[in-house]
Amino acid sequence: MSDGILQGVKDKALPVLAVVALIILGWYALSVALNWAQVSERLVKDGGAPGVADIVKGTWSMERPVLPSPDQVAVEFAKTTFGVKVTAKKSLVYHATVTASATLVGFALGALLGILLAIGIVHVQTLDRSLMPWVIASQTVPILAIAPMIIVVLGNIGITGLVPKSIISMYLCFFPVTIGMVKGLRSPDPMELDLMRSYNASQAQVFWKLRLPASVPFLFASLKVAVAISLTGAIVGELPTGASAGLGARLLSGSYYGQTVQIWSALFMAAILGATLVYGIGGIERLVLGRAGQSASARS
Repeated sequence: MSDGILQGVKDKALPVLAVVALIILGWYALSVALNWAQVSERLVKDGGAPGVADIVKGTWSMERPVLPSPDQVAVEFAKTTFGVKVTAKKSLVYHATVTASATLVGFALGALLGILLAIGIVHVQTLDRSLMPWVIASQTVPILAIAPMIIVVLGNIGITGLVPKSIISMYLCFFPVTIGMVKGLRSPDPMELDLMRSYNASQAQVFWKLRLPASVPFLFASLKVAVAISLTGAIVGELPTGASAGLGARLLSGSYYGQTVQIWSALFMAAILGATLVYGIGGIERLVLGRAGQSASARS
């Protein structure tokens, strides 16, 4: 049995490792191509006649490359994650915690707003006709246009820091929760609804005993999307504020000073943070569906 499990792991791991290897090789090649002109020009100015090997080596060790090589990003990531104190301003862990706090607050507010809107849309026909189009239309406005407006308005009334970033995250993440929850609440079969009516069940009983359990798989699917979008909103919210902390601030300072290695290491930390949040929601989903039993799993 253990041999079968080991073989299954190998069958899954080998394609992933092959794709990762191809990405890394392509990344190295692209870094050579994009940095070639600068390195060759610099070596010529230094009075040498550089060969191909010298130029290639130089493209992978530039201080401010157009595209840093994977090993440069890995070294910078390790240095700013494990080589400094967690509370230091240069620590990516510190910046990640600042961004994560705004992400989680915005996600909680957005999820709550999305669930409440979905319940209203499903149970009140007027809201379904009047509110749903506005919910969809709200996502057509670019967040880069809304974020500065939110920050300026709240800043004028003395609200700064975590709250504006959380509101931007909430604005982005409430939409998938609303759509997913509406679909989930409407997922019960008409025969099941007729059965509940034949038992003379109230609207509240239909909601708690039928609609809500049926919507749980849909809710968690939308929450995974929402938490990833919430992270994007928190990072975007840090850009126009000129914040000194957060992954958005790290990206912004890197762009100001041309520190592309710093930018890429911050991007990788953002990707790791996003994956952690999504897998966290997935873990809660497995726990909830496991407690709910096979019927809830079968609906997913």
